[in-house]
Amino acid sequence: MTSIHDQAMNYVYQQVLQRLLGFFSRAERTALQLLIQRLVVAAGGMAHIGDFKVLLIQTGTRDNCYTLALLRAAQLTIATRSPATFQLRIASLRMNGASVVALENMHRTNSALFIYDDPRVEVLMVDDREVLLFDHQAPVSSAGRESNRTQMLLIGHCPIRNELLNPWDSGYLATGEFYGQIARWDGGVDALLSSESPRQQKQFTDGLLRAAAKAGLWSSNIGESAYSGLFALLDELGSDCYREFYGDQGHAQWRPADRFETCRRATCIDIHDMLVSPPEERWPLLNEFLGYQPDEPGAQTGDNEYVSLPISAHLRGLQACCLQGRSYEAGVAEYLQRTLIMMRRKQLPDQLCEQVIETFCNPATQGELRARAASEAQKALGLSDAQLVCLLFAPFIDNGARLERFLRLCHPGMLVALPDLHRAMQGQPVAEQIMQWMIDVSGLPVRLIGRLYQMASVSETPCMAPEIAVASADAAGLAVADEWSTGR
Repeated sequence: MTSIHDQAMNYVYQQVLQRLLGFFSRAERTALQLLIQRLVVAAGGMAHIGDFKVLLIQTGTRDNCYTLALLRAAQLTIATRSPATFQLRIASLRMNGASVVALENMHRTNSALFIYDDPRVEVLMVDDREVLLFDHQAPVSSAGRESNRTQMLLIGHCPIRNELLNPWDSGYLATGEFYGQIARWDGGVDALLSSESPRQQKQFTDGLLRAAAKAGLWSSNIGESAYSGLFALLDELGSDCYREFYGDQGHAQWRPADRFETCRRATCIDIHDMLVSPPEERWPLLNEFLGYQPDEPGAQTGDNEYVSLPISAHLRGLQACCLQGRSYEAGVAEYLQRTLIMMRRKQLPDQLCEQVIETFCNPATQGELRARAASEAQKALGLSDAQLVCLLFAPFIDNGARLERFLRLCHPGMLVALPDLHRAMQGQPVAEQIMQWMIDVSGLPVRLIGRLYQMASVSETPCMAPEIAVASADAAGLAVADEWSTGR
């Protein structure tokens, strides 16, 4: 670049910084200075700040966009005081069901902060284990969609005994694998910056450990619930967290393979204590400067960030009517009541809670909502109702221990074929129509169903002794029931 171009871009960056600071309160400006100090200390002093690279995972949520704005302000502020500033890697993981609104929020935030043309910033995305330049308009690749769908089903078909239903745990495992690999790609990074609260960090690490156990992976790093031990945990889990399912007949490898560092040297910088402004005071910055747009009501307000509230509610309804002998509507209502409690604990706006109630709790529209949720599950996740019900029963694991009950309740016409189904899962030849039925009802190839057949279900929570795990699950169920009955 010419010196004239450099001067012009520096002027643009200064204008971006001044506009950003204009939206910050006095407390936020103080927090910005503390963030700069924390980054400089992590880099080993101002003399090393130009060689320091920070990783921020981009999701397009309200808090994530705000965190990026704060980090960008720190980067540009240091640039005004020093010959160099830290490098920034922004990365996102493409998964099935990703919100178009969230992708648009990422793009608008990046554009408002003049990130795309800054050589000190790289904006990446990962699709089917391939590292690419970020493109908010690019759909998930067909290979990526199939891989995400298959891996979600594999983890979902491995329940943990005596625990609440967690069918979407593959999201934690895929995200953890993504953290570990993007941190060592192309020279690696020095630090992952996180603004998640301690409770959110614990939820993620607990979900990661739970999913890893379902995938046949165990770790000795179970004492750390915060991100301080995250990379040690990821080192133990390795670069392929689904290897126990696929065996030698693998799936996509991380690529470009020659650009991944063997050794990871990243640490975590926790800045949740620096988000000092109340969420409602951030809206001018989010709306007027970053162009942030809230997602549709209920899109990401459920108990799992990897699937929308309508799909989660739909699955709970199917669970109630197929496994518990209750009505679909009762299961949905129970789930939504619990979700509203969680939303209020998160101090989400009353207006959003009211929108969820208006949208999902109207008995007159239950049939329409059920059909819409089933359609969304098919479109976003590639799963039919029959495959969701199969997922709830998990009939293949433990040598098909639950298969007969599944057939008796859901597919009684297939009971006569029970011996053939067992033979197919043992790798023996059976009629083509038997194998096709297995594929259609599960959404999985017979080879992977056979891998599930050979696996034993996890009998305890990964970080607990068996007797503590059972007590914890019972307590969790009682706590949820108590919340529903008291309205806490």
